Amino acid sequence: MSGETLTIDRLGTHGDGIAETEKGPVYVPFTLPRETATVAREGETGTLIALTQAAPERAEPPCPHFGPDGEGGACGGCNLQHLETDAYRVWKREQVVRPLAMNGIETEIAPLYPCEPGARRRMVLTARRTENGMLVGFNQAGSHNIVPIIGCLVGDPRIVKHLASVRRIARAVCATRKPFRLTVFASETGLDIAAEGAGRVSTRQRQMAIETALSMKVLARLTVDGETLVEARQPIVRFGGISVVPPPGAFLQASAAAEDRMADLVLGHLAGAKRIADLFAGCGAFALRLAREAAVITAESEGPALAALDAAARHATGLKPVEIDRRDLFRRPLMAADLKYTEAVVFDPPRAGAEAQAHQLAASKVCRVAAVSCNPATLARDLAILVEGGFAIDAVHPIDQFLWSPHVEAVALLTRR
Repeated sequence: MSGETLTIDRLGTHGDGIAETEKGPVYVPFTLPRETATVAREGETGTLIALTQAAPERAEPPCPHFGPDGEGGACGGCNLQHLETDAYRVWKREQVVRPLAMNGIETEIAPLYPCEPGARRRMVLTARRTENGMLVGFNQAGSHNIVPIIGCLVGDPRIVKHLASVRRIARAVCATRKPFRLTVFASETGLDIAAEGAGRVSTRQRQMAIETALSMKVLARLTVDGETLVEARQPIVRFGGISVVPPPGAFLQASAAAEDRMADLVLGHLAGAKRIADLFAGCGAFALRLAREAAVITAESEGPALAALDAAARHATGLKPVEIDRRDLFRRPLMAADLKYTEAVVFDPPRAGAEAQAHQLAASKVCRVAAVSCNPATLARDLAILVEGGFAIDAVHPIDQFLWSPHVEAVALLTRR
C-alpha cells in the first residue's frame, strides 16, 4: 500500500496523532507527536502504514489486540497503549486542564489519580452471531466490526477469566443476526450479565440460556432486555459498606478504586453539612455514604436506579433520612427555592453535563458544591456558571478509571465566596 509521509505534531482529544498539512489536519490513530509516518490518507483520516521515525515516548503495547496489526483487528477498547506511562498520565491530566483554561478558569489542578490494569469491574461488550460462530468483544477502532477478545488487560480478572462462559451465554440468548450488547459487572457475589437487543428469545433458547447460566458457578444474575432468566443470588455492590442490588445493566462506576477516590473527595468537602442534595444520584454511590452523617435528598430520572437506592437505604442501619425524588434534571432541575434549606450539593451528570442545574445552584444559597464529571468540556462550562454565580473553585482532581483511553473523570470542589 502506497501513502504519503507525515510528521505528527500533537495528540488529539481522542488519542489520535494529528499531522498539520497544507490541506488541513490529518488524524492518524496509533501515532505520537514527533513521529514520522507513512500514512494512507482519506480526507482528514489517516491509516498508519509504517513508522519511519518513532518518538522517545513510544512504548511496546502490552495487549495483542491493540494497534493496526492487532490480533483480530484493531480493538477499539484502548487508544493509547503505545504511549509511555508518565507521558500518558501527563496527557490525560491535560484533558482536564485544557477545557478549564479555554473557559477562563484558573484553579489548582491536582495530579492525575492513576488507574491500574485489571481495574474495570464493569465491561460493555458487543456480541453478534456469524457463520463462523459467536463473536464477543469490542468494536474495531473506527468501525462496527467486532474484534473477538480472549483476554483483556483492563478488565477485572473476575470477568476476563470467564469470557468463554460469557460467549456461551451470548450464543444461548442470541435470536438476531444484528449486534447486541452484553453488560458484565463483577459484583461482590458473582457476575451480573445483562443482554440488550438480543432479539425475542424462544422457549427452547430460554431453557438453553438457563442451563448455561446455571452451569456458571460464578454467575449471580442473567437478564435479557430487563427480564431475569436466572438469579442464583442477588448481585451486590457496596457503597461505603452499604449493600445495593443494582438493576440489570445499571450505570456503575467502572473502577471501584476510582469510585472510592471520588467518594473520599466528595465526603471530605461536604463534611459537616446537615442537609445535602445528591443530584443525578444513580444507585446511590455518594448518597448512601453521605447519609451516615447527613440527611440526603436524591434526584435521578432512572426509576430502577432510584428503587435500588431506596431499598438499600431502608435496609441499612445508622443512616440519616434519605429522600427520593424521581425527576429529569435536564428538563426540571431543582430550583434555587427547592434548595433553600440545603447546605451542600454533589452532582454527577451524564456527559451532557448539568447546565440547567448549575444555573439554579448559582442562584441558590448553597454553600458548598462537589461537581463530578466524565466530560471535562461540559464540566468546564458548568464550573464557569457556578463561578459567575459566586462560587470559588478550591481544587479540581482528575481521576483515571478508563486506562489507555481518552476518557477521564474529574471532581471539582467549590465553596461560595
